[in-house]
Amino acid sequence: MTDILATFAPISLEQMSSVKLMNRIDTKFVTTMPQLVRLLRMAQGEYYVQEIKGERNMLYDTTYFDTRDFGMYSEHQHKHTNRQKIRFRTYVSSDLQFMEVKTKNNHGRTKKKRIEVTDMDLGDPTKREFLAKYLRYGVDTLIPHMHNHFHRITLVNKAMTERLTIDTALHFHNVVTDCDRDMGDLVIVELKRDGLCYSPVLEMLRQLHIHPHGFSKYCMGAALTNEGLPVHNFKPKLRDVARILRENK
Repeated sequence: MTDILATFAPISLEQMSSVKLMNRIDTKFVTTMPQLVRLLRMAQGEYYVQEIKGERNMLYDTTYFDTRDFGMYSEHQHKHTNRQKIRFRTYVSSDLQFMEVKTKNNHGRTKKKRIEVTDMDLGDPTKREFLAKYLRYGVDTLIPHMHNHFHRITLVNKAMTERLTIDTALHFHNVVTDCDRDMGDLVIVELKRDGLCYSPVLEMLRQLHIHPHGFSKYCMGAALTNEGLPVHNFKPKLRDVARILRENK
């Protein structure tokens, strides 16, 4: 992986400022490491790779909060429009942490609001003010539910109109049940773009028979590590993930 990434031209955080895509269309794909290697070889000439302090495959830590009765999990499972998630994400390589609220509207667009923080204390007045403005749930109803960590490669197309994030080495820890789940060779690819502009990687993904496939890290992680949660509408996705891992060993 390191050898392939070394062949990409780098792009810095500052250079990526024009492709933040805080209001965007997201398309996710699920695959495995062997297919990812093929995809990266195909993408070498079309994309830059984000580089921070000499690193191109960065470690991310994320903690998701939800209501005590799993309100956000339930809304996602039942495909409610304007559903939300709240998370604290630490970008380990750049030593930054943000509290983020993501809202997916009924047009399929994802809007993200975030502020930089130094901890996950929801009693902090600045955090409470932020959440009161952007989150529909009461701050006092929220508790931490799910922690994950993974490595992320970020590619930017040379037209600077999209970002492609590639997550590997995904590991879940359920704060409520204290259960862990390592996802092995699973790879989550997410295409983030402002509208339906041309995307070089879509044709590459089609050639590799990697098709769009929803995968919420919070919801899938919760379903895999908490046997008490209903998974009715998530069963097809869970079966697909098991099949992808099985067929691409």
